[in-house]
Amino acid sequence: MSSAVEFKAQEFRILVVDDSADAREVIQAHLEGEGYAVQTCSGVDQALQMLSRSVFDIIVTDLRMPRASGLELIRHVRQHLPDVEIMMITGYPSIEGAVEAVKSGAEHYLAKPFTDTELIDAVGAIVRKLIRKRLSYDAAPPAETYGIVGESLPMRKVFKLIQKAGATDANVHISGESGTGKEMVARAIHYAGARRAAPFVSVNCTAVPETLIESELFGYVKGAFTGASNGRTGFFEIADGGTLFLDEIGDASTAMQAKLLRAIQEKTIYRVGSSRAIHVDTRLICATNKDLLRLIDKGLFREDLYYRINVIDIPLPPLRDRGDDIFLLIKHFHAKFTKEMGADAPRFSDEVLRRLKACQWTGNVRELENLVQKLVLMADGPAIEVADLPPSMKCRIEPSWGLDRSLAEMEAEYIRQVLESVGGNKSKAAGILQINRKTLREKLK
Repeated sequence: MSSAVEFKAQEFRILVVDDSADAREVIQAHLEGEGYAVQTCSGVDQALQMLSRSVFDIIVTDLRMPRASGLELIRHVRQHLPDVEIMMITGYPSIEGAVEAVKSGAEHYLAKPFTDTELIDAVGAIVRKLIRKRLSYDAAPPAETYGIVGESLPMRKVFKLIQKAGATDANVHISGESGTGKEMVARAIHYAGARRAAPFVSVNCTAVPETLIESELFGYVKGAFTGASNGRTGFFEIADGGTLFLDEIGDASTAMQAKLLRAIQEKTIYRVGSSRAIHVDTRLICATNKDLLRLIDKGLFREDLYYRINVIDIPLPPLRDRGDDIFLLIKHFHAKFTKEMGADAPRFSDEVLRRLKACQWTGNVRELENLVQKLVLMADGPAIEVADLPPSMKCRIEPSWGLDRSLAEMEAEYIRQVLESVGGNKSKAAGILQINRKTLREKLK
């Protein structure tokens, strides 16, 4: 998981995608002769399966293939694996083809027929580019990460936005999937600004019942309702001079939204049961994992409130788009749980690291942290191996591709993945598949 200044050819993993077996064999032979680690496949569907469970640095893909073209593969890789370099090869060279390939995200283009020297030179140029990126990546870490683990380009953009937001009192909207660290970013903004000495108050709008949210935010006076034997200060007042963080603002009711809008516009609040206006100097940071613009279209969120809270917009990238940050996070969580255990924890094997990077991580950083804790606590040997991963993760299949494949093809691919995940142990594989060994043997035939 540590970075290095020198790189060797075998450190670069290349996936060759071509429907021609002869072409795959020739390209693989030439590149392996240079020391690269090369795997091949015959089409886009298979390539996506391999990308879902292994990590590659470079993809060399043909343009025209049955079922799905190389352009479709490039678009998918650019969307989900931004750190991977792509080279398009084709026997149909044309300006239009080159333009379309570049538009789709292939920065490198090689026309057939090509010599072994041309192939090696082209891949060598890509490797040199990767090395420059890695050296630059190591040499120029962000000046301030605000205690947030990450060095990828998407996170560097987040750090810049935190810096800008911290220098102002403008309201901030943080968007992103669950588990991406929205509250950490909100705290970073607060402590990066002039309000750092004042309170930071965090409220999850979904955790407070609708009947209590108003009294929790604005407070109430004695006798305001049954059970209000004493008055109470609300979160807006508690955060006076500081920051109020409202998580999951998209779940606030329309009635609550109207009262929030008035508090923001007038900088005054009214305790429940009181008509006395209370001035508050509270900075608001809101967060949600929902699309507020879509909620506005559906009439579920006020447009005027949206523009009040969205003065500065900070979108957080999902973990699957953060490249090698996953290794930094694994290292961070591994050290954290090792310290809590008070003993040496098992290390992560290279294959497990590759698989973890290839996962989709619907739960993002929170899901990764929980998994690392589980693996550190439950692994028996000195290293965490593929067999230690939860079955659902070992055998995860990319769902958005291969819908035109037969059931038999999908079943065969799934069985291969299960066997690979347990090191070829048929008993374990049969257990995961929930079939007996005899049935497994028949399917393998």
